[in-house]
Amino acid sequence: MQITKETTMGDMLKYDSGIAYVLMMCGMHCVGCPSSIGESLEEACMVHGLDCDEVLESINDYLDAKQYEGQ
Repeated sequence: MQITKETTMGDMLKYDSGIAYVLMMCGMHCVGCPSSIGESLEEACMVHGLDCDEVLESINDYLDAKQYEGQ
């Protein structure tokens, strides 16, 4: 799965629950909030005043490292 700004929070967390930790480290502390599940990453970042490009880069760095470890 490729994570983009349009990916919903629910889809990301369903794909890899470890993304929740990355989001929390970026400053998004209400990851489990039921109202956030349908929001896109971009919408969630906007609500929290976070730079979506930076958050997306952190998520993709995490996924890349995880994939590298699995090889």
